[in-house]
Amino acid sequence: MILCEADFAIHGLVSYELFGHTFWLTTTHVSMIIVTVVILIFAFAANRCMKKAKEVPTGFQNAVEMIVEMLGKMVSTNMKKPKKFLNYIGTLFLFILICNLSGLLGLRGPTADYGVTLCLGLITFVLIQYNGIKCQRAGHFKALFEPIPLFFPINLIGEIATPISLSLRLFANMLAGTIIMALWYGIIPIVIAKLGIPAFLHAYLDLFSGCIQTYVFCMLTMVYVDDKM
Repeated sequence: MILCEADFAIHGLVSYELFGHTFWLTTTHVSMIIVTVVILIFAFAANRCMKKAKEVPTGFQNAVEMIVEMLGKMVSTNMKKPKKFLNYIGTLFLFILICNLSGLLGLRGPTADYGVTLCLGLITFVLIQYNGIKCQRAGHFKALFEPIPLFFPINLIGEIATPISLSLRLFANMLAGTIIMALWYGIIPIVIAKLGIPAFLHAYLDLFSGCIQTYVFCMLTMVYVDDKM
């Protein structure tokens, strides 16, 4: 029986020295570069297509308009001022979705790396705090002492926990899928592993779970931001 080694770790590919420290180009970086290139190609193609848009959309134009309408409807349904945040939520949704689906292409999904999801959570956290200060001004900080000053430590922990809970939820779900697929390919003979069950697992863990986790992350982001308005 021929077995493969189960491998779900992040690997360093190229090392380099900078300011006296050693840095690594890892599989996560490569996956993120590929995802970014895919998004940029789609964006440029969509922009060029919409400049030559027809009154009755067909083909690629129809797909672009459907995506924009879907994202616009999602944001407008859940936020008081959707136009202010449509670009951010839309970009966040597409980035996380393609990262989650990259496992279908044989890549190690970037969102299975906590360094990636934590950065996404921190960006959202900064947006939440900025929006709170802009809309509520001193009331944003006053809320930390409500309903009584004794609740300040609890309220502060709740604020700090926001990016941690956002990032851990996405990271844990995507890492679980990565581990399950790595274990499957590692403990099952190569010939058998190429049959139908891995396809079903990829459909659930990468496609279904990936779409759900993308929606959950963006939905929570909208709820947290909108709560400060």
